[in-house]
Amino acid sequence: MNGAHKISQRHRDRLVLVYLRQSTMAQVRDHTESTMRQYALADAAVTLGWDRSQVAVLDGDLGRSGRSTHGRRDFQEVMAKVCAGEAGLVFVLEASRLSRNSADFQRLLEFCQVTDTLIADADGVYDLRDFNDQLLLGFKGTMSAVELHILAQRMQEAKKAAARRGELRLSLPIGYVYDLDGHVVFDPDQEVQAAVADVFRAFEATGTCNGVVKAFKDRKFPTHGQSWTGDVTWMRLRQSQARAILRNPTYAGAYVSGRYKSERTIDADGTISTRTVELSADQWEVVIYDHHPSYISWDTFNANQRQSAANRPQRGARPPREGLALLQGVVLCGHCGTGMGVYYSSADTAHYRCRSHLDQTHTKGCRSVSAALVDPIVERRLLEIVTPDQIALAMAAAEELHQRETRALRAFELRVERARYEAARAERAFNLCEPENRLVARSLEQRWEAKLVVVAEAEAALEAQSAQRPPLPDNSDLEALAADLRRLWNEPTTSPRDRKRILRTLINDVTLTSDPSGDEIRVGIRWRAGSHEEHPATRTRMLTDPDAIELIRRRKNEGMRDSDIAAELRALGLHTARGHEFGIRDVRNVRTSIGLSRPSPLEPGELTVRQVAERLGIATQTVYYWLRIGVLPYRQPATGAICIPFTADIEVALRARPAVARFTARTQLATTGGAL
Repeated sequence: MNGAHKISQRHRDRLVLVYLRQSTMAQVRDHTESTMRQYALADAAVTLGWDRSQVAVLDGDLGRSGRSTHGRRDFQEVMAKVCAGEAGLVFVLEASRLSRNSADFQRLLEFCQVTDTLIADADGVYDLRDFNDQLLLGFKGTMSAVELHILAQRMQEAKKAAARRGELRLSLPIGYVYDLDGHVVFDPDQEVQAAVADVFRAFEATGTCNGVVKAFKDRKFPTHGQSWTGDVTWMRLRQSQARAILRNPTYAGAYVSGRYKSERTIDADGTISTRTVELSADQWEVVIYDHHPSYISWDTFNANQRQSAANRPQRGARPPREGLALLQGVVLCGHCGTGMGVYYSSADTAHYRCRSHLDQTHTKGCRSVSAALVDPIVERRLLEIVTPDQIALAMAAAEELHQRETRALRAFELRVERARYEAARAERAFNLCEPENRLVARSLEQRWEAKLVVVAEAEAALEAQSAQRPPLPDNSDLEALAADLRRLWNEPTTSPRDRKRILRTLINDVTLTSDPSGDEIRVGIRWRAGSHEEHPATRTRMLTDPDAIELIRRRKNEGMRDSDIAAELRALGLHTARGHEFGIRDVRNVRTSIGLSRPSPLEPGELTVRQVAERLGIATQTVYYWLRIGVLPYRQPATGAICIPFTADIEVALRARPAVARFTARTQLATTGGAL
């Protein structure tokens, strides 16, 4: 091997690291000759004078890209052993196998120079202390980066050209295969076709990915096994898999290339990592409609995307969900304007709670409101409004409102048109001016810029006016809904989610305004037609059974513990104001509300465990230990409290015990700075 004379005995006394790497698992699978050549480097190291026991073969990075050190544990081990001076030679098939990242490659060369570690590849041995070898390896690293860039550019441009013709062979989702001519066709397995079609039917029926998964809870779904074998396995449908199917335009018969792109980011620890980002539909590079047979139409695909977006609360959406709270997602706090969340104290008891405490905007009027108080009011008004006569009046008013807003919107459109005309005139005047006449050109340029500002302002005003127009429901849908709404609403098969969808058809939002000093609540309903109405409501205070209150009062005066009182109340079948069984906390709350505080169980000269610990300056665990071994006398009344008679003799005896003496010594050391 060229440069073998550079290897000395001091290098042979250390390890030789045979580093193996191929960029992808496909290369490991298909390019076996390259893998065999890399393993053969171990024998080459033996011929260079190393003992077989000193040859370490590092093959953990096979199938790993060399663009970064992330995930390449063997490369990190090479760096560690080089820095520790344990390696005499790093042996690779090509220098580019070490790293495709210039920074990582140069760092390794610098470490090898400091620790006198040689690097060898198929071309020879390199001593990094020799400037010529250092220059040659550095040039190889640069050429490797250039080669990678050129190859990637050629491959990407070739792929883009094939994609624009619809001929780039992309990986197909489940339900599609390539035929012998390379065309995309349905999977010939009709069971697979039926399963994929049922996903779209389930989403149409439920409107959520979770509903699709529930529809497949008793059946398996096909999925691709190993990507290079094309086998189909049957397993439980996952929500991520259902979401991927619904968002894939391939099922709508479209050939799409460029749905994803790679981005390199810097993590908090300084590691450069690559992540895949999904692009929006308007950023896809190639879209060819009706390219192959489809499971759904393109319009259905777009409708599914809109429904999926409406189901994402992370983006501000409030989709109707299961649960008895009718106003979930459309109820607002009248004091801070924040949306109110829903929480359930039991399966059939819901409350609307203001979320203002999350962003520090909480006010005195931001209170929780029982859903059982406001839901019937909104439900009653909805069923009263949705009648054929009321629908006709509402649609007539909506039509008049729509025409009025259309006229107002037309005024904004004319303003934008006028502003664009003025800007175009200013642009033509500027273009007609001679460039040498800078005095005039500068003035015309400033006037053109001013007209462009006016255009931007007019367009922003038009967009704001368009956004203010409330969406009106379809007339035919409302008439069909009004014909039999009351029966449909009370039908046992109508789910809470369906009722919420019906409510959102007509109601935009409901605002709850509480009286901070009283029990009055104002329920404001804002209809989608633009009208608003308000209804009063009064909180109903929940009162505890008088028999339970009297029993708590009597038993507490007898000195009984709260736990025993709660057990007696449960045995008698008495419940709290909310209808629950009594617990210790419930007894304590009732006792506090009726002004019956717990009487002190201590007699004159007695202390509690905490008071004894504070008196002696020790931990309460020590006092409990003394009680357990009989050092301290105590009594325990029916309330369960521990009462310790604490006389002067007992205090003197306790202070002489080792635990107190050690504490006193530590205290003195702390106060005197360590000098006794």
